[in-house]
Amino acid sequence: MNFRAAQLGFAYGLHEATFELQNPGLVAIAGPNGAGKSTLLGIMAGLRHPYRGSCTYAGVEVRRWRRREFARRVTFLPQSMRIEFPFTAEQVVFMGRTPYGDGWFESPEDDAAVARAMETTDTLAFRSRDFRALSGGERQLVILASALAQDPETLLLDEPTTFLDLKHQLSMYRMLADLAARGMLVVAVTHDLNLALRFSDRVLLLDQGRIAADGAPPEVLHPDLIAQVFGVHAEIRQDSLGRPWISYDA
Repeated sequence: MNFRAAQLGFAYGLHEATFELQNPGLVAIAGPNGAGKSTLLGIMAGLRHPYRGSCTYAGVEVRRWRRREFARRVTFLPQSMRIEFPFTAEQVVFMGRTPYGDGWFESPEDDAAVARAMETTDTLAFRSRDFRALSGGERQLVILASALAQDPETLLLDEPTTFLDLKHQLSMYRMLADLAARGMLVVAVTHDLNLALRFSDRVLLLDQGRIAADGAPPEVLHPDLIAQVFGVHAEIRQDSLGRPWISYDA
């Protein structure tokens, strides 16, 4: 068991959320603006408190974890990271090894973890470039590499496809699905219902701070619930390979 929430609430944006998330799998958190998605993820990452109710990881209340120990097991990826200093992309990825640092110098384990993370995210080609000079999409991949360099068992992501074009959005979610298939719990906030439908194993659908639905993507992302939560008419269609996708009325 990884995360367990019971009657979880926050001063604003979240009310009485109860769920369990087990390892492994790719879980999408979806919902309209203001539904409580980022608030929920922030609580799970240990960044929002005080909260009401309970939110535990591996049986321990999130707020009671020692931060370094928690960071070795759970990594949070924000929508963007602002860095004003002239760090290279590789140096930014090395920052992900902070929870393991015991001195000023990197260990062979740090070197190996950073190399693996940059290979996984296909960022080795610009490892020596100034992070500030990278495109938004390249920065997002470097931030993901930094998160993976922590060697976490759980990865929390807030809108991971921000700044990415369509090709790289698909590539990002294929990568996340692969990480889940290899044993990681991946939880991603997304506005893109088609990405959630195609790649996730489970969807938590939030509406006005409450869980409106929780289950397999085809069960949650169907026209009735989409109309109820988002206020738009939708239809489920199939592509040439028989995979479902959602179309919307203008």
